[in-house]
Amino acid sequence: MRFFSITNTFLSYCAASAVAAAVLPAASDRELRIPTSYESAVLGRRILALTPLGTLSTVFPREEDSDGASAQMHHRPSGLGGLPYGLMEYIADCEDDDLGNPTILAITIGTTFRNAAAGSNVSLAVQWTPPHPPAKRIKSGTQRSWLSRLGLTRAGPNDDYDYDDETAEQHHKHRSIALPYSAANLPRFSLIGYLEPIDGGDDRTGDVGARLARCFVDSHPDAKYWLPGNPIHEAHFVRLVVQQIYWVGGFGDRAFIGWIPVEEWRNVSRTEWQKARLPGEKKGWKEWSVWTDL
Repeated sequence: MRFFSITNTFLSYCAASAVAAAVLPAASDRELRIPTSYESAVLGRRILALTPLGTLSTVFPREEDSDGASAQMHHRPSGLGGLPYGLMEYIADCEDDDLGNPTILAITIGTTFRNAAAGSNVSLAVQWTPPHPPAKRIKSGTQRSWLSRLGLTRAGPNDDYDYDDETAEQHHKHRSIALPYSAANLPRFSLIGYLEPIDGGDDRTGDVGARLARCFVDSHPDAKYWLPGNPIHEAHFVRLVVQQIYWVGGFGDRAFIGWIPVEEWRNVSRTEWQKARLPGEKKGWKEWSVWTDL
């Protein structure tokens, strides 16, 4: 019985290895050079400039540190102290200093911003979403894997399938869950830091406030209704002061994964990130393209 169990385990391991070898195409010598942390910072700064949404995460204050009246007013359950909380927020890259600190329109009544006001640090998760699906998708290879030979897999709807824009549109009409690209193969990152007010950001009659409002509304037209000074909610322009950056550029055989020094993030110039290109910015890209091919 034990021998049978060990044999099954070994066969499963071999099958998984065979599948991995079949799915992952061999990289050429040129493709083997993984981008440096600085090159990844350039791509990250471009993602920040082009991506209007991110997930802001904070931590609830401890019960003894929280405002009891505020917690009661917002019907906050007990026992949340120290627990993380994350929600989607509008973001933009609007400041002239070009340091890579995201611009955020903080609504003070929001839980995220109440947590930050209570002393929580903040992390912002951002992922790249290509505007065009790949013309050539990841393929499973021509040989059947050990798993398929053992009858342990079934063909998926995306196996050996190429996409164009029209195909992707039709695909989404019938299968809204499946993505026309590999999200795991695309870059994403987390910015860790704290929120601080932008001097002059709330005065829309001044140069700074007018510029921030114009930039933010360009990315988020509906945000014009809750700009600073609106009659509905108290709002302020704040920046996320970036202190740490964790980057996942895609799969590890062709992308950098790890911490980017904050000095590198801040030193990226506008010219550099404007010249960079990301997967899917252009039509006809191949899903297994390496960063030098974009």
